[in-house]
Amino acid sequence: MAGPRYRIDCSERFAHDYLIALTVPAPVAGQVFSLPAWIPGSYMLREFAKQLSDLTAEQGGMAVKVEQLDKAGWRVDCRADAPLVLRYRVHAFDTSVRTAWLDARRGFFNGTSLCLRVHGQEGLPHSVELVGLAPGWRIATAMPADGAGGHVAADYDELVDHPFEIGDFWSGEFMAGAVPHEIVVAGAWPSFDGARLLADVQRICETQIAFWGEVPFPRYVFQLNCLDEGGGGLEHRASTALLAPRRDLRRRGQEDISEGYANLLSLFSHEYFHAWNVKRLRPAELACYDYQRENYTRLLWFFEGFTSYFDELMLLRAGLIDAPRYLKMLSKTLSGVLATPGRKCHSVAEASFEAWTKFYRPDEHTPNLTVSYYGKGALIALALDLSLRVEGSTIDALMRALWRSSCGGPVQEKDIMAAAGGQAAALSGWVHGTQDPPWRELLERSGVAWRDEAPSMAQRLGLKLSESALTGIQVKQVFSHSAALAAGLAPGDEILACAGWRIRRLDEAIALMPPDGAPLELLVARDQRLMTLSVTLPEVAPGMGGVQLGVADAATLKTWL
Repeated sequence: MAGPRYRIDCSERFAHDYLIALTVPAPVAGQVFSLPAWIPGSYMLREFAKQLSDLTAEQGGMAVKVEQLDKAGWRVDCRADAPLVLRYRVHAFDTSVRTAWLDARRGFFNGTSLCLRVHGQEGLPHSVELVGLAPGWRIATAMPADGAGGHVAADYDELVDHPFEIGDFWSGEFMAGAVPHEIVVAGAWPSFDGARLLADVQRICETQIAFWGEVPFPRYVFQLNCLDEGGGGLEHRASTALLAPRRDLRRRGQEDISEGYANLLSLFSHEYFHAWNVKRLRPAELACYDYQRENYTRLLWFFEGFTSYFDELMLLRAGLIDAPRYLKMLSKTLSGVLATPGRKCHSVAEASFEAWTKFYRPDEHTPNLTVSYYGKGALIALALDLSLRVEGSTIDALMRALWRSSCGGPVQEKDIMAAAGGQAAALSGWVHGTQDPPWRELLERSGVAWRDEAPSMAQRLGLKLSESALTGIQVKQVFSHSAALAAGLAPGDEILACAGWRIRRLDEAIALMPPDGAPLELLVARDQRLMTLSVTLPEVAPGMGGVQLGVADAATLKTWL
């Protein structure tokens, strides 16, 4: 039976609207449709239907009634003996990798934002045709071509797992593992070094293919959109959508690898690793997606956290960064986790389960309630790797064993623990408990030098600030069990002065500290009212100011890295 066909018109670029005509060759009587409420890989209900409007239906040239069932579902009063055509528009003005965008320069969309699901026909082939393109625009997607100018997916899951990049973009190709790869870049400065980006990403891909031992896709597409600000990525089965500041791209003639470019390569590495770890090897709870509601799992610490461990490690293995640069990047992750009070009350398993409400809906109190399953998950992977090496094994072997035992498919926590062998008990404790793994001990035993950094005034008080000479000192977050909390500081406060002196950065208060250890007197503005708060500085504790890692024993370190 012929499946649904989507005709997507890009002609209303100035209005930022896609016009969609959906043809269902063989509907059932009273056919039901819905638009997903979330997109796999981004664990938050985004209610894509809020951008859908002007939905009409016709059958045999006659209008038929459309009844809305709920926030994202509709029933059409149609017969089962003739093709049904739905027409609607979707507003597309979100530059993120999760939704859709359309303007005079560029188009981008995920199927979850544009393509209504035809209930009962999800398993049929779905085809896509794009029309109304601006002169010079091209299409980049990993969805197979249908031979007639369009694209075709085997089913609805595949349809919405192939984003489309549309426009006058830069593109280049390379081979890795005997498989063609394409990089598409939109919004880059003319001076960016495309050839170097191709060469560097090729090395990442070849390193990861060698790691896994097989390639699970016939072709792969990287879709990078560059903006003034912003970042992130979203993985798909044979492609990824990436967002990065254009300044992070390497310019022609630039010899050094900047911090921004290293972070960009790490983003490429992270999302590519997901083609194995989360798109194929994935939580059993996500084996079949329910697109209308939350899909819960307690395993994001593994699928996102372990991927976060490997993304930077793969840069090192590919020869794109050296050991000191890798340890510097690891220091940033370690310092960020150690600065999060929520890790002491919320396990990464709980953080995974509650990602829908805590990680993806952060506010000023979030650091006190939870911990990032990306960051702490990566550091748990580090601890597991270094612990396994004592037994003569590695985390590499664990990942490949899981891939083989699951045939590159769904797994449960018990499968991960079984692959951890003698370290299963320790791993379970780190995942379900709130105690830190012995990172310092494990790293120092592996040839790494650990140095506690001197804390800033904000770190010592337990504050997250926004500071500038123009806006002053704005309190964004107050950490639990901190000196700032004990003194009565609150998010939204503006710190104006210390000990009678106007300050524009909190570290200026260091010069105003009383010599006898007496409390600091801070003048604070809250809701247009002034108040004076007395803050008693705590003693400096290990990890309070972050951690700096370095090479202590190169020979020992080499056995790990």
